[in-house]
Amino acid sequence: MTVFDESERLIWAGRGDAYAASFAKLCAYPVGRLLDAAGVGEGTRVLDVGTGPGTVAAAAVARGARVTAVDPEPSMLALAARTAPEAGLRTALLPELPFESGEFDAVVANFVLNHVGRPRAALEELRRVVRAGGCVAVTVWARPPAPGQALLGRAIAAGGAVRPPHLPAGLDPDEDFPRDEAGLGALFAAAGLADGACGTLRWDHRAGREEWWSAPAGGVAFSGRLVRAQTPEVRAAIKRCFDRFSVEFADPDGKLRLPHAALLAHGRR
Repeated sequence: MTVFDESERLIWAGRGDAYAASFAKLCAYPVGRLLDAAGVGEGTRVLDVGTGPGTVAAAAVARGARVTAVDPEPSMLALAARTAPEAGLRTALLPELPFESGEFDAVVANFVLNHVGRPRAALEELRRVVRAGGCVAVTVWARPPAPGQALLGRAIAAGGAVRPPHLPAGLDPDEDFPRDEAGLGALFAAAGLADGACGTLRWDHRAGREEWWSAPAGGVAFSGRLVRAQTPEVRAAIKRCFDRFSVEFADPDGKLRLPHAALLAHGRR
């Protein structure tokens, strides 16, 4: 396990409910497209890796698929058990999955490669557990981030946040890849996945201002851990900056309209 992986486990420990109340609805947007790309339908043996609150698993079950879902975080699996009770749930952490090679017809991972220290090794493991001719489909956040995705980061920087030593700056440069269509496509090729295709999804996510702020306030994701590591004075400054910047995205009804962009890629073993 890399330093990045260890940090991710600490970041997400016990954060299931806070994630479900904030970012989960945002991350649900590509689910239908992800399952379409993987060819998930009636009778498909599908593995949902990094299931989180079970959103993808539940959607696959609704299509008649035979679903197994894994996540390393107990608070996420507890949510998934309620969201997708028909799915078989297990604790597992990339890049080592407790399954035989070729066990599934399709493997999906929704915004999971963002959270692993060795993305290529993780993708190779997804390839290993899918059958010959089966499909692997993933989503990752695009870089540079879309304006709505960048809002929290702008506020954190403007508020004077300082990254504490226990939060890594990012992946080892030898493990990272460009977060654009060409970069993710090249990662698929390097992992041995054939017939790869990668496209960009763009959408506006609508959320209340305090709903969106609840994620960093609740310690969700890297941004949340960063905010909670600051002094009370800096946290207050970040919140003031967030309130000021968020006006740029406010609709007449007061809700925020936040542009986001993600990459969706798929390939076959």
